[in-house]
Amino acid sequence: MADRRTFLKSLAGLTAGLTVSSAAFGKNSESDRLGEVLPKRKFGGTGEYVTMLGTGGFHVGWTTERDAQEVIEASLEGGVRFFDTAESYSKGVSEERYGKYLTPKYRDLIFLMTKTTGPDAKTVQEHLDGSLKRLKVDQIDLYQVHAIRTPQDVDDRISNGVLEVLLKAKEQGKIKYIGFTGHQNPFAHTRMLEQTEKSDLFDGILMPVNVLDPSYFSFTENVMPKALDRNLGILAIKSLADGRFFAKKERANWTSDDPIIPNYLSIKEALYFVWSLPVSVLISGNENATFMREKIALARSFSKYSEEQRMALIEKVKDIALTGKVEYFKRQEA
Repeated sequence: MADRRTFLKSLAGLTAGLTVSSAAFGKNSESDRLGEVLPKRKFGGTGEYVTMLGTGGFHVGWTTERDAQEVIEASLEGGVRFFDTAESYSKGVSEERYGKYLTPKYRDLIFLMTKTTGPDAKTVQEHLDGSLKRLKVDQIDLYQVHAIRTPQDVDDRISNGVLEVLLKAKEQGKIKYIGFTGHQNPFAHTRMLEQTEKSDLFDGILMPVNVLDPSYFSFTENVMPKALDRNLGILAIKSLADGRFFAKKERANWTSDDPIIPNYLSIKEALYFVWSLPVSVLISGNENATFMREKIALARSFSKYSEEQRMALIEKVKDIALTGKVEYFKRQEA
């Protein structure tokens, strides 16, 4: 209990010192040739601003082609200008669909991110070349070392020359910014930060951020403060724990007799919790346009939760969080 109280205080101090009010963290609304853009937030120290909601590319890869196109179109119509994908999503299909429905007409309007799981320099270079081709672009806005698993995995990728490939690609203008991602182990993230402490290599960091995370093997506790100290843009994923906040997820064969939504929280509360933290963008995967429009509406109506509201939500679900069953994607190997 003492450790728990200490952490809650540290989280409260973190969020109190880095407000996400529209005046301090956001940017005035703007429009482009497609219409009104969603509110934007500062992306770390890059000088860029990105929409507070981003479209997740994993779902764009596995859903039907028609649904993927409609998700992309609904995102654009709703003011989303941040699009995420990876070469590994459905073996390149996600990138190919962006290259078909997104970049040919709208490249000038969007912030585009993709990623590589490559364990060595040669593979990363192959992934980058393939991504540029599938996406039909000359430059990727944010290119990320994807899905780091453990501290040893981080050390191995660095020793295998992965970071050198990214630096060279940036010098060549093929990528604009560099980041890294993972959802398994927060100490993999902290190792990457430690290993690059003396450089300004990274611009962004992607990790799980949700109301369960502070109570269990936490990225919010272990990684977020360090990332903010480095002035990195924070990209939030797993805001609904990969759909396991709900009673059923067919693709994962997941069922629950006591789902977080709606038994404990609403979708609105789950997302507002994340947006009330100092994240640059919440990346949401949606397999159809209806789900996408739901998230867009929530982004447009967002108002920041107070410290008391956030703490109350954490406490409401902490017992579920501590089981580790919902955030199944975390692995407690240091």
